[in-house]
Amino acid sequence: MESTLSVEVERKFVCDADIQKQLEEIGAVCIGQKQFKDKYFDTPDFLLTLRDVWLRCRQGCWELKCTTVTKAEDRGGEPQKAELCSRYQEITNLSQIQLKVREVMKEGNGEQTSANQMHPVVHQDTPKTEGAENCPTGNESWLRELNLVCFAEFTTQRCSFTFGGEGDESGVRVDLDQADFGYCVGEIEVLVPKGEDIQSALRKIEKTAQRLGLSGDQRVQGKMDVYLQRYCPEHYAKLLSAHIL
Repeated sequence: MESTLSVEVERKFVCDADIQKQLEEIGAVCIGQKQFKDKYFDTPDFLLTLRDVWLRCRQGCWELKCTTVTKAEDRGGEPQKAELCSRYQEITNLSQIQLKVREVMKEGNGEQTSANQMHPVVHQDTPKTEGAENCPTGNESWLRELNLVCFAEFTTQRCSFTFGGEGDESGVRVDLDQADFGYCVGEIEVLVPKGEDIQSALRKIEKTAQRLGLSGDQRVQGKMDVYLQRYCPEHYAKLLSAHIL
């Protein structure tokens, strides 16, 4: 059975001590807390992440996030505000994930072959590369076949809020995340079925941000940004150079 593709539009923000109280005051309802472990996979040459494609195993379930929205589509109205948000297509069907990963790697290998004629690839040692056995979801021979290894692993404590009714914040979700490596970040998120209006999601996110009193015109670092900066500096530097982070 195929999964329904959607685009995750998200703005990250710095959490302060009163954030939960603020959320409740503007009508958000807590829908629960949970803990989950994420493991991220890539090749030693970063063929996926250097193309802004993120393969993740979360609590035994595979997810793939890849950028799909063009600048013309998502930055037409308020470019400065839109820049604060990320947009990723989410794929959760394993067969679709494997197909997309193979496509991206085929493209990447073609580009790499040309580049390597002048600059050979240097393989970086990655931390915590336990491999497929740490994501027990069945036969993971495809990870070994494609030389995919775990480059990041961390646990998150999450408290989630949503807004009821049909107001400006309907469909908005707010997650407050505390990673086990000592980083806390908030996320305002709207899921948009693929092909539908991104601008509507951006307006909802901006409205929620305003009601929370969020200011500033710089993107806030996500958990992965901070993790790579601290523990995988070479990988982080390559992603900065490629304008992925």
